[in-house]
Amino acid sequence: MRSGTADLPLHNGRVPRWLSERMARLGREVVRILVEEQGADAFLSRLSDPFWFQSLGCVMGMDWHSSGITTSVMGALKRGVNPLSHELGIYICGGRGRYSRATPDEIIDISHKEGLDGDELVRSSRLSAKVDNTCLQDGFQIYLHNFILTREGRWAVVQQGMNKENAMARRYHWHSPKIKSFVLDPQAAVSGRNQGQLVNLSDRRSEDAHKAILDFSRQSTSVQTGELRQLLMPSRHDVRPEDVNPERLGAVLAAAGETGVSSFQDLLMIQGLGPRTMRSLALVSEVIYGTPCRFDDPARFSFAHGGKDGHPFLVPLKVYDETLAFLQRSVTKSRVDESEKRDSLKRLHSLQIRIESLENLRADPEKVMAWDRQHSSEFGGRTVGGPVRPGGRSRFVHRTAASDGGHRSSRGTGKKDPQLELFGDQI
Repeated sequence: MRSGTADLPLHNGRVPRWLSERMARLGREVVRILVEEQGADAFLSRLSDPFWFQSLGCVMGMDWHSSGITTSVMGALKRGVNPLSHELGIYICGGRGRYSRATPDEIIDISHKEGLDGDELVRSSRLSAKVDNTCLQDGFQIYLHNFILTREGRWAVVQQGMNKENAMARRYHWHSPKIKSFVLDPQAAVSGRNQGQLVNLSDRRSEDAHKAILDFSRQSTSVQTGELRQLLMPSRHDVRPEDVNPERLGAVLAAAGETGVSSFQDLLMIQGLGPRTMRSLALVSEVIYGTPCRFDDPARFSFAHGGKDGHPFLVPLKVYDETLAFLQRSVTKSRVDESEKRDSLKRLHSLQIRIESLENLRADPEKVMAWDRQHSSEFGGRTVGGPVRPGGRSRFVHRTAASDGGHRSSRGTGKKDPQLELFGDQI
């Protein structure tokens, strides 16, 4: 239920249709499973966590760290979820620019359908934007505002501001159960890199006049310790080993690729899926079932479907589509009391947790990236610049040496699974 902030570098560009359509489908299936199993409030709680939000964007194949994750993820969720609002009880309003200005009308329409207090909800939407844009003068001007509303009237806000001087964006997350007052410490926490003197008229210490100039960055250490969920992303494009938890990545690869955990293999007999797709499903399962502490290295989730800029590797469209097909079948099966596929997704996440405690495998992120880049042509690899070129080359990433092997399982062939080599000399 915490809220927080995320600081992200501003990048130019757009999301190509081949990716945006897949992002909407993947977001829809993730939300459907979350809501059906844990309820709409669980989705709001996760959405208000900047680390979970970033991890979801990485799993979707967006740039793993840029400001565009906010716009593209919320746009994908709005396109994917709103057609099912009557079923899920979740409505996503607003967006960027003119879509942001349409938020009040959208809220009123939804309130009439669901019997909610539309005026009060519109007030909450406007005040959350005013607080982050006006009361908290931290150098970031709000340009994107999304108001996410449940049938019961609970809500979350995801909005983003831009600072053109330092080429950074800041994303703000709100969650209605935490709000006691909009003008007296409404956020769970607000923090960021030191920008000098800040004006924060929503701080409780300004209750008498609401005009005091506060050095909020200096005060935040003592006032907000233990409350903040703050994500700071680098300006560089590439994913580096220090961005990834090697034990968790190792557990994902082990669960997906027959790496000495044969006692668990019967849990994962999913017909027709090879280790590469299983890796993606393992990371998607973590987004759905993982606890908040597991999202402190969002870059790891980009190892599911890469990124449109080629980092950590090209988006593997064949793997992406297999993941989507499995999730869609999972939802369909569960509705006719045949939940084997849904249970497989749960067991896959549970397996990762068990492997982390039992096997202590450390993956080498650089070898994983190199392996995926070398095999991009097999997986239908693509970036914003187009499909992978013959020989695995792309205009955005350089080909590097990696181990040989295909992405289908080597079960029963007597051959060493190629993903074993991604662990270096440990196996």
